[in-house]
Amino acid sequence: MSKKTKAFIFQLLSFAVLFFTARYLVATFTTLTGFWIPFAAFIVGTILAPKFQAVKTKDGEKLFMKWIFLKGIREIK
Repeated sequence: MSKKTKAFIFQLLSFAVLFFTARYLVATFTTLTGFWIPFAAFIVGTILAPKFQAVKTKDGEKLFMKWIFLKGIREIK
């Protein structure tokens, strides 16, 4: 599996977990209804999800992650 595919899968899974968690919490603890529940969960998931990217370097392709809760950019092995 290529690093770009891994980055995409990690990005998708992290967003999905945060989206469904936020959707449940928004529906349970706010007075939002209808379209606004998934819209608010989408915004929260987009902001809080870590960003993954595959980059070609002189040592080969590497996978990096950036997240608002971690300082700097981390290399994923």
